[in-house]
Amino acid sequence: MKYIGLLEEYLGREAEKNMLPLQPGDVPDTWADVEDLARDVGYRPETPVEEGVKRFVDWYLGYYSP
Repeated sequence: MKYIGLLEEYLGREAEKNMLPLQPGDVPDTWADVEDLARDVGYRPETPVEEGVKRFVDWYLGYYSP
């Protein structure tokens, strides 16, 4: 819901939500540990989610808007 909220904020409109129960294959929680990957490839993302979603929305609107 955080991502949807950010998209709503940056797009200036409310999403039409159709809340459904978990579907087969949905993962309710994750405790992924990416430390091994970060160490092996030498890359660790540093962009906060809020900034990344804002940058995506700006790009998307600039690319697809007339």
